[in-house]
Amino acid sequence: MNKVFLIGNLTRDPELTETTSGVSLCRFAIAVNRNYGGADGERKTDFFNIVAWRGLGETVARYAKKGNKVAVSGSIELRNYEDSQGVKRTGVDIVAQDVEFLTPKGSGSDGYMSDAPAPADRKRASLQAFDDDSDIPF
Repeated sequence: MNKVFLIGNLTRDPELTETTSGVSLCRFAIAVNRNYGGADGERKTDFFNIVAWRGLGETVARYAKKGNKVAVSGSIELRNYEDSQGVKRTGVDIVAQDVEFLTPKGSGSDGYMSDAPAPADRKRASLQAFDDDSDIPF
């Protein structure tokens, strides 16, 4: 089983691109603090590259910004490549299956969605009053 769950802060704004076949692809990175400190008492931080495809990637690119806290679930993917000097290298990416925004809407100047319009398909339902003092059978 290849499954990973991470909670961290975006280290840069997400970058949305398309493949040559027109599939949306969003790349971003998050910083994740470790639960323990080193010998010097300082907590270490790990940095993970995240890839989100299609609609998920478009949503992340639209609403997330540098500094936002997100929860990412997905899988680890290794890729082998040659750099410009011909040296074989291995890259590690997290392929996101789900991204949850943890920074509250409009919190501070960097809050996600603070300047983005609400999606058209997410309209707020109007609440209607109801009589809760009606005949109750017990």
